Amino acid sequence: MPTGPSPTARALRALEILQARPATADEIARRLGVTERAARRYVAILREAGIPVESARGPYGGYRLGRGTRLPPVTFTQAEALGLVMAVLDGQPAAVDADDLVGRALGKVIRALPEGVAREASRLREHASAAPDRHSARPDPGTTSGLVAAVAARRTVLVTYRSESGNEWESEVDPWAVVVRHGRWYLLCHSRRADAVRTYRIDRVRAVRQTTREFEPPDGLDPVAALEENLGAGWEFPTRVVFDAPLAEVARWVRPPMGRLEPQEGGCVLVGSTSNPTMYAQEWLASVPLAFRVDGGQELRAAVATLTSRLSAALAGQR
Repeated sequence: MPTGPSPTARALRALEILQARPATADEIARRLGVTERAARRYVAILREAGIPVESARGPYGGYRLGRGTRLPPVTFTQAEALGLVMAVLDGQPAAVDADDLVGRALGKVIRALPEGVAREASRLREHASAAPDRHSARPDPGTTSGLVAAVAARRTVLVTYRSESGNEWESEVDPWAVVVRHGRWYLLCHSRRADAVRTYRIDRVRAVRQTTREFEPPDGLDPVAALEENLGAGWEFPTRVVFDAPLAEVARWVRPPMGRLEPQEGGCVLVGSTSNPTMYAQEWLASVPLAFRVDGGQELRAAVATLTSRLSAALAGQR
């Protein structure tokens, strides 16, 4: 018959609870789904293992870990270890290679696992193949860490950014959040110069310098929703595409980075911007199976004209 977690496993779970903050026996019991008596027994198991769990009496009493406590190494179940390896390979296919940065870190984790669990994790890593996502981009860990630190400290930063077209500039921004979307890492921020929301790909950020200026992010900010809404705003080349079809029909074919759809008489208009008009024309607009006209953005109009000529030339002389 299947059994529940062992006393040792529950004791380790109690340790995780106390690592986060002090807790009473009643709190530990509720988190573990056991009685208070059982919770006290798990605390006793921890103490027998040499972990200093201190007690405090009174109405606000409970258990807490002693100062300077040296905790045992992190342990994983087989399912947890395999899930971790799968998540790493899914997000970083190159981690199958021991010379890859994340691959080296994964190897250290596997070597620290119990022998049986490590054997299963190593087998999964060795025999699983992962196809790289051609749209993903890996930012520099140091740059990413610097931005996350600024987000946490709510400090304005100066970022040096290089666009896809090769233009480089420095901008003072309030970093609201770091968002991972479809294998790409983005900085969602407020540009002080433009007084507008901006989304920067972190793999294109060349330098980050934290300032002493503090900021407050918007109340109720949903970073993922805000990123989706603003992916098509703030780039070098403006775009404006008109559709005669209803907005609801067009919306099925429009990706957030293409811009914002707005209703207008007889159809709708897609307003946005891009740093790569050629890609916008060839990969995005060309995939929309609806009639449209480029009503604004001379760079996008030129890119569409070039694409049209190239496709027309492919059919030249055919009847």
